[in-house]
Amino acid sequence: MTNSKLLEITDRVKKRSAQSRRDYEERIDAMRGEGRARPRLSCGNIAHAIAACSEADKAEMIADGMANIAIVSAYNDMLSAHQPYHAKLDQMKRAISDAGAVSQMAGGVPAMCDGVTQGQAGMELSLFSRDVIAMSTAIAMTHNVFDGGMLFGICDKIVPGLLMGALSFGHLPFIFVPAGPMSTGISNTEKVKVRQQYVTGEVGRTELLESESKAYHSPGTCTFYGTANSNQMMLEMMGLQLPGSSFVNPDDPLRASLDYAAAETMVNLSNADNKIGLADMVTAESIINGIIGLLATGGSTNHTLHIVAIAARAGIQINWQDFADLSEIIPLLARVYPNGLADVNGFHAAGGTPFVISELLSAGLLHADIQTVLGRGMEPFAAMPTLQDGELVWKASPEKPEETLILRKVTDPFQPTGGLAVMKGKLGQAVMKISAVKPENRMIEAPALVFENQDDMLAAYKAGKLERDFVGVIRFQGPKANGMPELHKLTPSLGVLQDKGFKVALVTDGRMSGASGKVPSAIHVSPEAASGGMIAKIQDGDMIRLDPENSMLDLMVDDGILNARIPSKGPSQLQTFGRDLFATMRNTVATADVGGSVF
Repeated sequence: MTNSKLLEITDRVKKRSAQSRRDYEERIDAMRGEGRARPRLSCGNIAHAIAACSEADKAEMIADGMANIAIVSAYNDMLSAHQPYHAKLDQMKRAISDAGAVSQMAGGVPAMCDGVTQGQAGMELSLFSRDVIAMSTAIAMTHNVFDGGMLFGICDKIVPGLLMGALSFGHLPFIFVPAGPMSTGISNTEKVKVRQQYVTGEVGRTELLESESKAYHSPGTCTFYGTANSNQMMLEMMGLQLPGSSFVNPDDPLRASLDYAAAETMVNLSNADNKIGLADMVTAESIINGIIGLLATGGSTNHTLHIVAIAARAGIQINWQDFADLSEIIPLLARVYPNGLADVNGFHAAGGTPFVISELLSAGLLHADIQTVLGRGMEPFAAMPTLQDGELVWKASPEKPEETLILRKVTDPFQPTGGLAVMKGKLGQAVMKISAVKPENRMIEAPALVFENQDDMLAAYKAGKLERDFVGVIRFQGPKANGMPELHKLTPSLGVLQDKGFKVALVTDGRMSGASGKVPSAIHVSPEAASGGMIAKIQDGDMIRLDPENSMLDLMVDDGILNARIPSKGPSQLQTFGRDLFATMRNTVATADVGGSVF
């Protein structure tokens, strides 16, 4: 039986979204009502579409009822996670052909690596790249010769962007195809140790690069539980990716079998008699399943932006209060680095996402009756794929996890509430990933030290000015100010200060990485400084209280004093390295609490 509070929250979302969802469905129904696309094209349209195809494919493309599957790929060599998609394109086209359809590479979308751009100018384009990917997906699909789509994407903004774009073609079915994580390199404990040693000067750049290269060492997704791997969890929770397929390594023979199964699934979904499209799969219930997965596994804070933005493209209005209310009833079932010592390979070996789904279903904490790529219902997603005598089979999740330091049963969680907190107060509202923060470090009351950018804060650290209890305030980092870059490069320095015994925290209208760690960080502060938010009025020495367990983010300054202050205008924003091209997006972008989107 589904939890009554979960039903109450879902009903609230559906009532709030009634008109916007109806508007979305009307658009989808209009496209669906036109029937299959190719019979309505002119001969010239079709000739252009199949000109580069083989003679065999041309014959099938013009055959009545033959499904044509679009492949939209985020392949590039810059992202280790996406490098396998180069070979996977031809492999998938063969698999689709074997399954009785044809396929075309419909288009590529940009895919930037946040790991490369952390702390660099390019990070200011990162969030905006999500909406660019959505538009690029629409351009690929708008050729309108397709009966379904396979989406090749894994990493941070790429999965949300692909899904947002595909939802504009929600009359068609889509399925995501992962490539899997790289094998485990050095331990996360060793990686963090060397990073902090570099910050303190105990090791040099050569040693740091050697360590980082042992952590990030081959094709495949980075193995920490950041945004990329949270994306993969979310897709399984929503039924948009094959069960248990997310965390199978690229060179595992099981990976190829899963790819073939995905092709067969897509061809079945694209059958002329099938009336199920992406719009039928992305509903209020499936979106909430995605949020529940985020909370139950301690996933990336970036999804407080992405899930809201994805939902909006389907006419579903999600807000941070929904996250907060769900967090009260969803237990934390997983500890994966940076919330624990294990990486996603260890998580998968212990039972992975299928085990989490199985536990949530058993407790009525997941919407079970949703439409998925496998049909109706979430039960198949509680099983793990494996090869048995060379054949792909799914086996039910075990009653107990393989490793209780990584996964727990719903009756014995790591904590009774979810891994995310929403805080409110004079500064507006913000989110904090508490699953990685020790309980004794979560609440802090300390004076503010205000910085207009992260480099100023790092300079203060190197000058020895941060050897004290403080709340670091870094403002003008929101979407409108500079595109909302992640501030992950602050983590090692703040971690060193915390290890020295100082009470430290961060308050910012920017983002932290999906790898947000042990330092309490109130992020995504809304309204942001560039939109007149109270964060622009904070001064050095102002007392700030962070108390995520009581949902509090308080600036302890009298209203009269605050009203008399003139807000900071912030630093001048440089327009180098392509940032000038995104001025229109900065001017039109919505606030973080509604998804930080330009749509």
